[in-house]
Amino acid sequence: MGRAFVYVILGGGVAAGYAAHEFVKRGVEHGELCIISEEPVAPYERPALSKGYLLPEDSKKSFIVHRVLNFGQIRKSLIVESSMALATVELDMLAQEIGSRVCGGEDDPARLPAFHCCVGTNEERLTPKWYKEHGIELVLGTRVKSADVRRKTLLTATGETITYKILLVATGARALKLEEFGVKGSDAESVCYLRDLADANRLVNVMQSSSGGNAVVIGGGYIGMECAASLVINKINVTMVFPEAHCMARLFTPKIASYYEEYYQAKGVKFVKGTVLTSFDFDSNQKITAVNLRDGTRLPADMVIVGIGIRPNTSLFEGQLTLEKGGIKVNGRMQSSNSSVYAVGDVATFPVKISSETRRLEHVDSARKSARHAVAAIMEPEKTTDFDYLPFFYSRVFTLSWQFYGDSTGDVIHFGDFLGNSFGAYWVNNGHVVGSFLEGGTKEEYEAIAKITRLKPEIEDLTDLETQGLGFALTLSHKSEPAEAVVVSSGTGSTIVVEKPLYAWHATAGVILAASIAAFAYWYGRRRRRW
Repeated sequence: MGRAFVYVILGGGVAAGYAAHEFVKRGVEHGELCIISEEPVAPYERPALSKGYLLPEDSKKSFIVHRVLNFGQIRKSLIVESSMALATVELDMLAQEIGSRVCGGEDDPARLPAFHCCVGTNEERLTPKWYKEHGIELVLGTRVKSADVRRKTLLTATGETITYKILLVATGARALKLEEFGVKGSDAESVCYLRDLADANRLVNVMQSSSGGNAVVIGGGYIGMECAASLVINKINVTMVFPEAHCMARLFTPKIASYYEEYYQAKGVKFVKGTVLTSFDFDSNQKITAVNLRDGTRLPADMVIVGIGIRPNTSLFEGQLTLEKGGIKVNGRMQSSNSSVYAVGDVATFPVKISSETRRLEHVDSARKSARHAVAAIMEPEKTTDFDYLPFFYSRVFTLSWQFYGDSTGDVIHFGDFLGNSFGAYWVNNGHVVGSFLEGGTKEEYEAIAKITRLKPEIEDLTDLETQGLGFALTLSHKSEPAEAVVVSSGTGSTIVVEKPLYAWHATAGVILAASIAAFAYWYGRRRRRW
C-alpha cells in the first residue's frame, strides 16, 4: 500500500503552512503536493499558543481597550510622519486583531481556525478547506517512522509507503524534557510543556484548575517569559526559576533584562536565579505540592511549566544527510547534502549571509521565510538566489512589545528611557552596527533599526551613537528612503524628472482605507456573532 507525490512536506508546523502557500502561489498542480504531520490539525501559527491561546475568557475586552488606546499613538505617528505604510499596516493590523477577536466571540481566547497559517503575516487563512480546494493532500495524525532518501520513500507508522521526487523537511523541534537532565516527574498531571496544540490544551486545563494557586516556571527564555505573563493574567501566583543571571540570557543584556524583570515583579512574578530544579514533592494522591531547587529552596507549587529549550527533530535523517549544529545542514537554497531533500525552520542549519556564519535559528520568522525561499528554489531554481536572511526575534507580553535584529555580539550601546516605555540598544562589532533592539517602537522605528542592521554602518564614536540613540537609525533610514520619479513639465517644452518620497502624499488615503477596514471588521464580527 502506498502513494506517490511530486512534492512532500514532512511536518505540520508554521514552516509547512507557509511552504504550502508558496507552492500554490507558484503554480503547483492538484495532486502533486502532500503534507504529512503527526498533529491532527492543519498547520497553524505556533506563537499563538504562548500568547492568545492561554488568555482567560474575560481578557478579550481589556485587549481591545488596550489596542484602541494605542490608536492614539498610531494616529500621532501618522500626523508626524505622513506614512502610507504606517497607516495601512498598523491600522489594518488593529482592524484584523479586533475583527478576529470579535468573530471568535465576545470573550473567547484565540482558538482554531482563527490562527491557521498564514494569518501571522496578514494573509489568507489556510483551513483544511483551503488545502482541499488547491488539491493538497493532508495526511494528519500520522507519524513517519523511517525515511530512505536514496530511494525517496517515507514509511508511516501505519505501514504506508509514500514516495516523492522532492522532500521538504519541516519537522521542527521537540521540547527538552526534565528526564534528560536527571529529573523525574514529567508525566505528573500538573507538569506542562508547550510545543504544540495538545500541550496548549493540557496547559489551559491545568491553569483553570489552579486559579489562585502557585505556579513555578522552569526556564527564563521565550516560553518561560510568555507563559509567566499568561499565568499572571489568569490570576495565578508565579515564580520563575532559571540558572542564568538574568532572563532571556541568550539575547538580553543585564540592563535590558532588568527592565523586564522589574516589570514582571510589579505584576507579582518572583524570580529565583542561578539555580535549577532537582526534584518534586508529591502528596498521597501523587499530586505535586512543591519543587525543590539545587540551592536548597523549596517552592510550593500547584502546577509547573517547563521551558528549558528544544532539540531539532533530525533522527529520521541521521546517517543519511549531513548534520551540523544540531540541524540538517543546507545551502543558500535550503538544499541538503541530498539534492532531492530540502530543510527549513528550526530543523535547518543554513548560511546567514550578513554574519558569514552557518546557523540554526529558532524563531517563527525564520521558519516562515526559509520555507518560502525553499519553495522558490524548488519551483523556479533559475530565478532564485541564495537566502539572504536578517535574523529577527520579537515578543509581546502584557502591554510590552520588543523587536531585535541581527547579532548580539560586540560592544552594547543602550539608549532611550529605561524608566519609561521606549528604549533600545545597538551592538557594535569591529566598528560596525551588527544588532539592534527596540522596546515600544512604532512600525517606522522598527523598520529603521532593521534597515540599519542590514546596512551595518561604520561607527567611529560610540559615545556619539549613544547620544543619537534611536535618531541614528531614523536618520540613516530616511537617507535611503525609496523615492518615486515624478515628471514635471518645464517652460521650454522639455521635462524634468524629480524625486519625492513614496509615502508622503498617500497618508490620507491610507488612513481612510485602514479605518474602513477596521469598521468592516467590527461589523462583520458582530454579524457573525449573531449568526
